[in-house]
Amino acid sequence: MSYIYDWPAIIFVCSFILLSLSAWMGSRFFSRYRNADTESEFDLGVIQTATLTLLGLIIGFTFSMAITRYDLRQTLEESEANAISTEYLRADLLPASSAVKTKALLVEYLNQRITFYSLRLDDEKKSLRTQTENTQVALWSSILPYVKSQNGATPALIASGMNDVLNAEGYTQAAWWNRIPIAAWTLMIAIAVFANALVGYGARNYQKNRGLFIIFPLIVSVSFFLIADIDSPTRGIIRIKPRNLLALQASLYPQKASVSPSISH
Repeated sequence: MSYIYDWPAIIFVCSFILLSLSAWMGSRFFSRYRNADTESEFDLGVIQTATLTLLGLIIGFTFSMAITRYDLRQTLEESEANAISTEYLRADLLPASSAVKTKALLVEYLNQRITFYSLRLDDEKKSLRTQTENTQVALWSSILPYVKSQNGATPALIASGMNDVLNAEGYTQAAWWNRIPIAAWTLMIAIAVFANALVGYGARNYQKNRGLFIIFPLIVSVSFFLIADIDSPTRGIIRIKPRNLLALQASLYPQKASVSPSISH
């Protein structure tokens, strides 16, 4: 199922409309119940300050969650490139025929992993996922006869390296599925709605300064857009670039470094 927060631009537009409407409703329907005495004005200021402070803390906390997940995806991309590079070197310990086959499969697998970071459409991801699983099976099968027929440290080293290659892909995929919980988004949006309603409620002349009161919903909406963009691995503007995988590809196939891998159909 497509994750609704995979579309940061939609989040920005919808949140801006919702929050602007909340401020307008606070002014249009609730401000009539305000009391003009000094004590009520002071109490309203306290509540507004507390609500806006809480909103700022929630936005900061959620932004921190998004940044943490983004950094983890970057780290796992580096780990994946290191695992493939190490196993490519260890493949020289295999018999000649197996070494050539394993290295060719590793290069094919490397191309698929680079493609993984560039896809946005779900159908393409599904197709690539099938290809990646087939290549993983072929990689394990390419070293299995040697590992099973030999004893000692060398077979164990090769098997361990291939296991790291396969596990690295799983860790990366898990990190891409690890998103900010919907409950956190719901809480943040709910607090933002109440905060904007309180701003509208406390406005003395909302109609005359309507343009001024759009600034706060706009700022909050931009914050939501940035959080959603960083948290979205595939459809955001800020995306993970497979720099380490591309560098490894350039070192293995310099003549093909400028050629972008594609999915075969």
